[in-house]
Amino acid sequence: MQYTVIVHNAEEGGYWVEVPSLPGCFSQGETIDEAMSSARDAIECHIQGLKDDGQIVPQEEELVIGRVNVRAA
Repeated sequence: MQYTVIVHNAEEGGYWVEVPSLPGCFSQGETIDEAMSSARDAIECHIQGLKDDGQIVPQEEELVIGRVNVRAA
């Protein structure tokens, strides 16, 4: 199973990661590799928590992430 993650620069340094298909699932790390590894652990824990609570585990739908160029006003 695969989930899309979005990696952000953290203000205090390092990175934080969000998982759009799993609301409330976040992680962080000092490097991108560490953040991605932590995200994998967070996703697994999040999914297990949903299962333990008898909730449906969201499957990722086709997710498109893009960028849009705009002119500065």
